[in-house]
Amino acid sequence: MPTLVLLRHGQSQWNLENRFTGWWDVDLSDKGIAEARAAGALLRDKGFDFDCCFTSVLTRAIRTLHLVLHEMDRLWLPVAKDWRLNERHYGGLTGLNKQEMIDKVGESQVKIWRRSYDIPPPPLPEDDPYDVSRDRRYAGIEVPRTESLKDTIARALPYYEAEIAPALKAGKRVLVAAHGNSLRGIIKYLSGISDEDIVGLEIPTGEPIVYELNDDLSVERRYSLT
Repeated sequence: MPTLVLLRHGQSQWNLENRFTGWWDVDLSDKGIAEARAAGALLRDKGFDFDCCFTSVLTRAIRTLHLVLHEMDRLWLPVAKDWRLNERHYGGLTGLNKQEMIDKVGESQVKIWRRSYDIPPPPLPEDDPYDVSRDRRYAGIEVPRTESLKDTIARALPYYEAEIAPALKAGKRVLVAAHGNSLRGIIKYLSGISDEDIVGLEIPTGEPIVYELNDDLSVERRYSLT
């Protein structure tokens, strides 16, 4: 029975500061480091093991994965990194404090930007200091100026089907350390969650979500390990 474990990165420094992060590369907070180590210890103590791993190209997810694998004595496992597992791009909201934006434009507008399925935030200006389009990890990639959840799923899900699903079908035990919105895309697909309901799905930081799958990758069971 193929096993897939999905893990949202531990708390980041900007999670702690209540800022929109998206594609901006911030590190884990001290709490996030502890969450990642605890997730690794939990997976180890529950008898989990893996054959391959997938993550984004953002430090908070990569470091979470490394800390988990360190706790499991599995740092040697192969790891694939891909931008398609990145967090949703928050456009012009990147770097801004969420409460300050609520105070400025109202809670209903911020909720639309954060929780609607297909309405993206305002695009990031060309000269914005949080523009990552010239970062060499994105060489040859058309970096978005903003993304809705629908946009994020439109890149994360094809990556799952092209790279992660074949590993599962080959019988490999797979760990994916990524972000709230890219993981929402995978969960939406596997669990058949509607467009309306997926926006309300909360994915806590540092808590492994386990999928026990049938050979055709249909879901036998989904549960949180904590």
